[in-house]
Amino acid sequence: MRPMDGKTALVTGASSGIGRAIAQRFADDGARVYVTGRRKDELAAAAADIGPGAVAVPADVSRIGDVDHVMDVVREDGRRLDIVVANAGLGDGERLQDVTEEQFDHVFGVNTKGSLLTVQKALPLLADPASVILLGSTTIHVGNDRMGVYAASKAAVRSLGRTWAAELAPRGVRVNVITPGPIATPAIENLAALFGQSTEDFHKVLAAPLPLRRMGRPEEVAALAAFLAGPESSFITGAEHFVDGGQVQV
Repeated sequence: MRPMDGKTALVTGASSGIGRAIAQRFADDGARVYVTGRRKDELAAAAADIGPGAVAVPADVSRIGDVDHVMDVVREDGRRLDIVVANAGLGDGERLQDVTEEQFDHVFGVNTKGSLLTVQKALPLLADPASVILLGSTTIHVGNDRMGVYAASKAAVRSLGRTWAAELAPRGVRVNVITPGPIATPAIENLAALFGQSTEDFHKVLAAPLPLRRMGRPEEVAALAAFLAGPESSFITGAEHFVDGGQVQV
């Protein structure tokens, strides 16, 4: 018997990178996984690769109607949610003087509002017990150039995680935050391009200060998500868990 047989999970932002790796791990462990993403074709391809346990539901988590639709699909399938992973996110890459109102609203809309809407709309479907996992970022603990708006949006997610852990504990719902450091994903490739560097060179720059001296892999984040989703972490809630090669703590 697999550890997630009979469980149902929702993973947002699962078209690629960390979200896709988490969805893959959950499906491999036996869960029925509903995956969301804004890019319909890419999401469909990801779900096909993940396997028959994955259900693709295109959605922009910053739009309440889209999130309602995701929950309607789960509900119509007669499912309860044992696990919710609010992973969908994006960055800004601008310095203070260049940040626009539109950009600010877009980043906070997906990263912060999107996390809130995902968890809020999932509340009627949450099983007892259930695990909610939010994705943070090490940028909230350091002052990375051009990452101010992104870091602020993720700091808000970390704060929400504490509050929700307290609010949902009486229901048997645990809420935890995973904080990845430099992970080799398509998002990092895009950031490398923004900084005018090759992906390989950018990886070297990011990895050099880390005690482990390498980039992380999405599968390493997924392994922690699987732990936080399961019964072995039943006495853990409200916490921030780092997958960062020692970046923040050492």
